Amino acid sequence: MILHKTTQQMIIQRIQLFNWKNFHDVDVNLTERCFIIGANAAGKSNFIDALRFLRDIAKQSGGLQEAVDLRGGITKIRCLAARNKTNISIEVHLGEPGDKSPVWIYKLSFAHTGGGIRKNQVKILEERVYSREKGQWILDRPIQGSEDEETLKFTYLEQVTANKNFRDIQYFFQNIEYLNIIPQFVRESYSAISSSHKEDYYGRNFLEKLATYNETKRNAYFRKINEFLKLAVPQLEELKFVKDKMGVPHLEARYVHWRAMGSKQQEAQFSDGTLRLIGFLFALLDFNGVILLEEPEINLHAGIITQLPEFISRIQRIKKLSRQVIITTHSYDMLANSSIGTDEVLVLHNTPEGTTIKRISDIQEIKAAVDAGFTIAEAAIPFTAPKTVKEMSQLKLDI
Repeated sequence: MILHKTTQQMIIQRIQLFNWKNFHDVDVNLTERCFIIGANAAGKSNFIDALRFLRDIAKQSGGLQEAVDLRGGITKIRCLAARNKTNISIEVHLGEPGDKSPVWIYKLSFAHTGGGIRKNQVKILEERVYSREKGQWILDRPIQGSEDEETLKFTYLEQVTANKNFRDIQYFFQNIEYLNIIPQFVRESYSAISSSHKEDYYGRNFLEKLATYNETKRNAYFRKINEFLKLAVPQLEELKFVKDKMGVPHLEARYVHWRAMGSKQQEAQFSDGTLRLIGFLFALLDFNGVILLEEPEINLHAGIITQLPEFISRIQRIKKLSRQVIITTHSYDMLANSSIGTDEVLVLHNTPEGTTIKRISDIQEIKAAVDAGFTIAEAAIPFTAPKTVKEMSQLKLDI
């Protein structure tokens, strides 16, 4: 997909969520590189799922009803802490990094409709688009006199005949990419099972996707990845893309050992950590939009994890296009990296009224510790741990 110049330069500057899963009412600013931390079940995955939701609406063959159905219906989306107002709302501000004025604002609010003999669906309560170029809201639905129950089941965002004046927003959402490589899926990625999955969040079609790249582009990626692997996995050399006699694609590398020439290995013999690392590197090199990474530290050595934040930053600097990376993590080693700023880390905190979100720069207790010389990890990880966690070691386990 060819992106407009303005789309290439944009990131998500701000997001507001109302009654979205864990979040009753939150409003937070984002940066180009953003780390999301919090206790288990605080809502880290649900936060980035709001962005995936917008992608599911905007993508080809997607749409609002499909996006809701994929998540089990509106009752599975609506926050349990919702009170009198039960509608769900998402608002995002898109603009250039460091620019406080958004280029676009998109807001969508919807609620349940149907029931009985009618299929349970959702209807749009509000869909609004603001354009900085026009200096005004260029869409404000429902449009009085021209909307009915049926038209309000479909967003203008998903309709090419209706989104002509703000198609940059659709392109932007379509280029949100979620990645959470599961090594076993990569090893089986050319099985009959994989081909049935249209979306590839977990690496089912990873090798199949590599096969679609032209050789020049693929080789360029492998050269860069090999430079990183020389440092991170020194026993693996010359990672490359090959096809077997049946035309099935594989990753292949030379495993260095006591034999002078080493021995060749394919993805079936790669460790879980190596496969996750390769998928992570390809995501950073290949995509030009927003990249959502779920706990990339899994299966990786602490020494590699510590270097990932700076590696991400380096990729962002050398690419000509803006690239926003949003990462959920529990990793002490990742957050110990001194390059991470207090405005780059979002802390999720459970409350009876839903999960709250704050940047560390707005949490005085943590910011003061960082200003005093502590790392983000030292200051923030204890803050996010359950208050009763130390009691685990005191539990009586007699059966």
